[in-house]
Amino acid sequence: MSIQQNTANAAVSAKTASVAQSLTAIVLGLFVVGFVGFSHVEAVHNAAHDTRHANAFPCH
Repeated sequence: MSIQQNTANAAVSAKTASVAQSLTAIVLGLFVVGFVGFSHVEAVHNAAHDTRHANAFPCH
């Protein structure tokens, strides 16, 4: 393998890792919003609500 090929492989690998991390963050965020935001378990919803207020983030 040449140095150029190694560099190209590293660039593709870094790009793939970046895309995978972004997709994982999006999926995790949607899950958290969907689960906590619309949870019928009152304790879960209240914990998220109280956390938002504790961080001075308005929610209503």
